Amino acid sequence: MRTDERIVQAMAELLRVQGYGATGVKQVAAAAQAPIGSIYHHFPGGKREIAAAVLRTTGAAYIQLVPLLLDPYDDLVAGVGAFFEAAADDMENTGWANMCPVGTVTGEVADSEPGIRAVAAEVIGSWVDDASAYLVGRGVADPDARAVVFAMLGSLEGAFILSRGLRSSEPLRAAGRAMAAYVATVPQGAPARS
Repeated sequence: MRTDERIVQAMAELLRVQGYGATGVKQVAAAAQAPIGSIYHHFPGGKREIAAAVLRTTGAAYIQLVPLLLDPYDDLVAGVGAFFEAAADDMENTGWANMCPVGTVTGEVADSEPGIRAVAAEVIGSWVDDASAYLVGRGVADPDARAVVFAMLGSLEGAFILSRGLRSSEPLRAAGRAMAAYVATVPQGAPARS
């Protein structure tokens, strides 16, 4: 793995575990097994630039979970419920680890780091666009698809926080049932053919 990739991967894990404020450049260098000079060689903007790269990288990876988790289900309602069940199982199996560095960092620095907030907005916007397009392909009309995506993201991110704080999967499972019930009310036509 290239040094810049190790740096991004190390920063992603540190952000996931302890957040932006508690993560320092020396800590990133140690976790990446890279000299501190390599940090600034690859990321002249330092911590902010690495964090922006992490948000873009993890954001691009996380959106791939939508088709991965929903494609096995012909019934979108069942798929949405299973999506949240999988998230609940993952949190339990990882000892309540933070599941989304994008959401965590956004909540932590939205008012103090406008550049990172802008990158987070870019990532979240791409999630909405990509997941909406996916749902349209599954037969949900465009305005409804966007509403479903916003509701799912809000429910998922909120349930992550509640589940971590309570050390319980109950918030994620309840959010999944609520989202499945909501999706059941959304008109769905025939899926688009590829």
